[in-house]
Amino acid sequence: MESVRSLFQPITHKLPVPIRDLGVSIIGETCYKSLLLDINPEDTECLKLAVSKGLGIGIIGASSIVKVPQLIKLVKSKSAAGVSFLSYLLETAAYLIGLAYNFRQENPISTYGETGLILAQNMVIATLVLNYSGKSTSAALFIATLAAVAYSLFNSNLVPMANLQYLQAGAGVLGVASKLPQILAIYQQGGTGQLSAFAVFNYLAGSLSRIFTTLQEVDDKLILYGFIAGFALNAVLASQMVYYWNGPSAKSLGKQKEKLPVAQFASSTSSSTASPKAKQPASLRRRG
Repeated sequence: MESVRSLFQPITHKLPVPIRDLGVSIIGETCYKSLLLDINPEDTECLKLAVSKGLGIGIIGASSIVKVPQLIKLVKSKSAAGVSFLSYLLETAAYLIGLAYNFRQENPISTYGETGLILAQNMVIATLVLNYSGKSTSAALFIATLAAVAYSLFNSNLVPMANLQYLQAGAGVLGVASKLPQILAIYQQGGTGQLSAFAVFNYLAGSLSRIFTTLQEVDDKLILYGFIAGFALNAVLASQMVYYWNGPSAKSLGKQKEKLPVAQFASSTSSSTASPKAKQPASLRRRG
């Protein structure tokens, strides 16, 4: 260990001030000194905190693009097949409540920062789903309602903290319930349609990481239980994605079956309307 310290300490002790300040702001003065200046990997508490902060920052970074593939699929196909609006509605409500709760509780942003980014992407996706379903008026109403609810949740005069705690408990239930319509839609259609695999598997990894970061940095069972339940249902969605990978949906199979009798009828009709001369034996046709 002394050889490792002698190798890295000359570097860590001469880090530029902006980098040092950033490190201190992330893991604190004590852990910065222990891990970077003293090079003490045996300090397990600081090590777990550093891992938690790293995971949190990674989740926030990934969340900025986690729904982009889903957006691209929707825009390119101009179809909302396989994507449940109810699922996005419930999830958006849960994220909005969670964002307001964490912000007003003054929790570290590394433990919930992705909430706002995913919330914004969810709003766009839900709006596209409504538009592609021919419900543009409902899309406008959806956005206006969210804006009004957000204003109320962040305003302590309108929604006291005690009431927001009850809403956060309900948000955990909404977060779980938001996955059920999507799971059901995939099962009924026999395929994942326009659902993005990138988003599904990132949600799975993110919810697992959030269990760890919450245990390390936030002593709040309401948030923890929500992430545990979310991970369980994200695992179900990921399993469906694997099971139905590249498989045709039930709707497309149904359309193929509907077209088959028509094709057979057309074939039989064309053969029955062939000219009488074509039906004659070859020998008679040559005589004619």
